[in-house]
Amino acid sequence: MAEIAVGIDLGTSNSCVATSRDGDVEVLPNAYGEATTASVVNLAADGSITVGNAAKANIIHDPKNTVYSAKRLIGRYFFSDEVKKAQAICSYEIVEAENHGVRIKVREELFSLAELSAMVLRELKSIAEARLGGSVTKAVITVPAYFNDNQRQATKDAGRIAGLEVLRILNEPTAAALAYGFGKGLNQRVAVYDLGGGTFDISVLEIGEDVFEVLATSGDTFLGGDDFDDRLIDLLADEFLASEKVNLRNDPYALEKLKLASESAKKQLSVDARAEIRIPDIATVADGSPRSIERVVTAEEFNALVMDLIMRSFKVCDEALQQAGIIARDLDGVILVGGPTRLPIVRDSVREYFQQDPKTDVDPDEVVAMGAAIHAASLVNQGGDAYLLDVTPLSLQIGVAGGLAEPVIERNTPVPIEQSRTFTTFKDHQEAVAIRVYQGESRETSENELLGQFEFSGFEKGRRGEVAIDVSFEIDTDGIVNVTARDRATGQAASTRITLSSGLSEGELQQIIDDGITDRVATSAETAQPVPLDEADADTAPETLEAPGPVPLTEDADTCEMKAYAQADIDALAIDTEAGGDLAALEEDLDVDALSDDADGLGSSIFDDDDALFDPAGEDLGADPEPSGGER
Repeated sequence: MAEIAVGIDLGTSNSCVATSRDGDVEVLPNAYGEATTASVVNLAADGSITVGNAAKANIIHDPKNTVYSAKRLIGRYFFSDEVKKAQAICSYEIVEAENHGVRIKVREELFSLAELSAMVLRELKSIAEARLGGSVTKAVITVPAYFNDNQRQATKDAGRIAGLEVLRILNEPTAAALAYGFGKGLNQRVAVYDLGGGTFDISVLEIGEDVFEVLATSGDTFLGGDDFDDRLIDLLADEFLASEKVNLRNDPYALEKLKLASESAKKQLSVDARAEIRIPDIATVADGSPRSIERVVTAEEFNALVMDLIMRSFKVCDEALQQAGIIARDLDGVILVGGPTRLPIVRDSVREYFQQDPKTDVDPDEVVAMGAAIHAASLVNQGGDAYLLDVTPLSLQIGVAGGLAEPVIERNTPVPIEQSRTFTTFKDHQEAVAIRVYQGESRETSENELLGQFEFSGFEKGRRGEVAIDVSFEIDTDGIVNVTARDRATGQAASTRITLSSGLSEGELQQIIDDGITDRVATSAETAQPVPLDEADADTAPETLEAPGPVPLTEDADTCEMKAYAQADIDALAIDTEAGGDLAALEEDLDVDALSDDADGLGSSIFDDDDALFDPAGEDLGADPEPSGGER
């Protein structure tokens, strides 16, 4: 039997798993027949962990113990702007860890972002095993092309914690292009416009038969569908504050209802010209009486709210096209990836910018996982080979004296790549050299992302400037940075120690694996009756729906999901019943076929748009080395 390897699109809002067998690529639906699974984790009082749409139900009812949009925080430092924004708007508690890392505190337990992502991966692993009827231990996992080294390493750590051998960390646009062109004999130059829940990427690729060469990539890790929702949240919250003198942002339960309503309205506007929002009894005013929100948002109003975000994406596109040395008219096709690209305003704007109709024959929610599955199969020799030539999205730089950064490997350099620099000591009889490694494009270190501080020791002592140390910097096919050092005089390799990194140490990672944290995940494959593959696209909603109300944490996943769907439409889409109303009438009013789709966005996190830049001011990291010589 051929070895099984899967492709996983680990998304901000939703995730997807696929496989390629005998040349056929298929998305593997979860136990409820859904192609995508919510990237949401809920931790119950009894210690059990629920992942997916069953966990989504608790975003409103148990917001402090339900974690969503973890991808926007993974690999970041605690003092970054993105983390500060998350602290201001997320109901779950975000705390600082060693070396300024980020941890999520839930029910007195501390979890790294890699652990929480591993719980989602564990659910996807169980979905694949249930559908394929065997153990799944190998996977290709995708990340935004503009992820830095810390974010990529944390994603790879999440795979290890989930019990997966990560064959490769693959850029999402590259995976999408692979799904689009593999095995079709294409000779095209294409752009992949990838607007996800939390990030935006644009990659320009040359496809020649089954050779996929990335010419350039660029991105914005602070721009996504969550930010579109944020505009609607601000609109609703500001209007309520003006009329009722109550700030809904201060009430975690009201805020989560606003998030649900905003995302549901956004999704409705992807197919209709207007969306009606009605949230009954969202807050109590000064006189003790409840107040509701009733609001119609038109497509024109929504478009005006988000147009500047779309324009931001085109500034990134300008950079990618310039780096590739082409103009929009030189492209043979534009591939859309990510749920927000279903919005008419996004598709119309893309059409106008690129001067051609975008490709609509690929599913934007599934295409990345499908491409990852194709590459996974080729890596374990299950299918035809596709040759991928990717690039590093960010320049690798070294901090030098004066707070400046010296480039070592330029952005959009093909990977894998290795470059060397020679450094000298800056004082007599120096015993160690500390090297700060950054990713970014600025000449100022404070405007780049610090990957870590590497300390080299064990070399011969000498006078200032006499000791030469060759430092090699390698970026592998996963986009992960490796650093080695050697004393030029003796040829002896120097020891390397990372003294500042937001990620997990090898000891911490092994302890998490030994503790078996993902064993606590109550997967849908264990708690629900799987929908057969030939029925996965059919209507899988329950025939009857219970009246709305809080979802008990002790219910099984099937019941939780059923109630989550009902609650999503009732709370966010204005299906309102009077007290004592007839349940049959409620079922008649509800569009059962649409419940799954409407509940899909139940857990979006909302963030502002400002870039999160690491400013190491005040950090005592030791003196910078003095550069000497050039690259070899």
